[in-house]
Amino acid sequence: MASHSSFPSFEAPRAEKRPASDTRHGYTRTDEYGWLRAENWQEVLRDSSSLASDIRAHLEAENAYQEGMMADTKELQQLLFAEMKGRIKEDESSVPMKDGPFAYGTAYRQGGEHPRFFRTEREGGSEEVLLDGDAEAEGTAYFHIGGVGHSPDHRYLLWSIDDKGSEYFTLRLRDLETKTDLEDHVEGTNGSGTFTADSSGFYYARLDDNHRPSKIFYHAIGQDSGEDRLVYEETDPGFFMHVFGSRLDDWIFISIHDHETSEYRILPANDPDAEPRLIAPREPGIRYDFEPAGEEFFILTNRDGAKDFKIMTAPAADPSPANWREVVPHEPGRLIMSFIAFKDFLVRLERKDGLPRIVVRERKSGEEHVIAFEEEAYSLGLYGSYEYDTDVFRFSYSSMTTPAQEFDYDMRTRERDLLKTQEVPSGHNPEDYVTRRLMATAPDGEQVPISLVHRRGLPLDGSAPCFLNGYGAYGITISASFRTNCLSLVDRGFVYAIAHIRGGKDKGFAWYEDGKREKKTNTFTDFIACARHLVSLGYTSHDRLVAEGGSAGGMLIGAVANLAPQDFRALVAAVPFVDVLNTMLDDTLPLTPPEWPEWGNPITSKQDYETIAAYSPYDNVRPQPYPAILALAGLTDPRVTYWEPAKWVARLRDYNTSENPVLLRVNMEAGHAGASGRFSQLEETALSYAFMLKAVGFTE
Repeated sequence: MASHSSFPSFEAPRAEKRPASDTRHGYTRTDEYGWLRAENWQEVLRDSSSLASDIRAHLEAENAYQEGMMADTKELQQLLFAEMKGRIKEDESSVPMKDGPFAYGTAYRQGGEHPRFFRTEREGGSEEVLLDGDAEAEGTAYFHIGGVGHSPDHRYLLWSIDDKGSEYFTLRLRDLETKTDLEDHVEGTNGSGTFTADSSGFYYARLDDNHRPSKIFYHAIGQDSGEDRLVYEETDPGFFMHVFGSRLDDWIFISIHDHETSEYRILPANDPDAEPRLIAPREPGIRYDFEPAGEEFFILTNRDGAKDFKIMTAPAADPSPANWREVVPHEPGRLIMSFIAFKDFLVRLERKDGLPRIVVRERKSGEEHVIAFEEEAYSLGLYGSYEYDTDVFRFSYSSMTTPAQEFDYDMRTRERDLLKTQEVPSGHNPEDYVTRRLMATAPDGEQVPISLVHRRGLPLDGSAPCFLNGYGAYGITISASFRTNCLSLVDRGFVYAIAHIRGGKDKGFAWYEDGKREKKTNTFTDFIACARHLVSLGYTSHDRLVAEGGSAGGMLIGAVANLAPQDFRALVAAVPFVDVLNTMLDDTLPLTPPEWPEWGNPITSKQDYETIAAYSPYDNVRPQPYPAILALAGLTDPRVTYWEPAKWVARLRDYNTSENPVLLRVNMEAGHAGASGRFSQLEETALSYAFMLKAVGFTE
């Protein structure tokens, strides 16, 4: 193994300090870099050229510095890109899913960046291309296809595009008989819509100036979008909203929710003039989701103390809470994550003992069976079906060593049909790798799962570098699934590990609750415990350990950098949510009011202010030796605004007492998800990997 590589000694940009003070709840803070927040940020999301010249100059200086510091890795980045691209089947296609007379699927052409959407006759035949993403993307710097859905009569395709990365989507309507887009289009939507039963129109959510889906409209095909009927308006800025339909095309659902509370309103799908009917009024902390099933609805809810959720049923004619009755009772420690109803069966995806499983229930008898798997750690996905009256549904399976597999499963015969196994064109032998599931002990005694993979025969004597990934927020679980990109590290002798820390739902809903609000620091100390456990077992050593997290996982990286900088050689923070206190104090930002249940409201609560101030990465940067850090941002990101990492990097440079570099790369033509094409995204991954490889001494 080569010795640690040194970074060049270019002079880093220094953002001008323009101190501004703010006093809340008796505390005064001074922010020297608040000026990097564009006052016209709403306009910048729609038109990046409107960014103030002094801010643009600083971001461009950061990009130039990052490029200079990483210039000697250009060949390595190209090699990594070629490796990762070589593991992607360039003409990848899905197994079409049946719906009425057709089967619908997606595919890529050789070298293509964007998918094309097609259909065939139900039992196969030649492909009919409905939408060609590469053709639509020609001439654009950024292009992302949002929702794509066909009408019940199979005549129309409703699809959406975002050409700036700002997640303001334009809905378009394509006539599949003529293969042309109609005049019908709606700008400023959340990217999806749902048709009426007779395919004469569609419902959609429109975003307001603060990027919130505040209104649901109905659009009749052929009319001007300015004449669309307002169906429902949500006046509470703390709630997200979207609209969707049922597989039987009998109901339209308006889902209104934040991270803790939900509410549904329904309309008959055959009556565009109908007013939405409230099912159960929102109650703080009560979640419920609906699944239509003919004459009844199934409801997934945490009512009555069902922390890990239970399934109830109610008549479709009157699904008010008074008529809910229990079908699948609450079982502590068994988290029901999602479910789907069919004519004769009910299928649920749940997590028990830290692992996912699929349970099939016969509706009439109540008899249940579990679809079994053998590996120590794995990931499942429940695709379901377009159709309701069927005995077959689709699911996916993979592990950290096993490429993704798609199965059709017959619920009646209990037979699974392997439809497809992910191809790795450059080659992959699962027997060359070992996957393990470990348990690290957190400071409070909790056992924190770690999933990992490494090459078979790797010496576990502390000499191996290790990549540790984590997230830990919103109840989101990072699955132990197959990832071709990480093989570029694993095949170079890395251990690739995932820390299943609190803030996710890896061990049930309580695991989520123990990593939010006043318990948020459990997320960070869990991650540090995982890092130290890997070192104690000889999987790596602290000067060989690198870590990465994105978005709320970027907050994790920022907090860990402050709490345990000596434990890591390098850190990568992708679109990192690091300016937590300032963001939660700014109720004009798109996600701030909906995020208060997750983090707390420091505007109204002194306790929440103190809690956030104690861990907010930007506010807790202090004089100490930091590891090498790379932050990635998107100029038009509406979720984690570009100024968060820009300010954080500026302050880190002020206080860092080590010679390790702090780098920032801002994608000036993209948002939260980074580059839009499947290969363009690999270029950003190659940069992150090259940074980590450079930090631990790889120079090839």
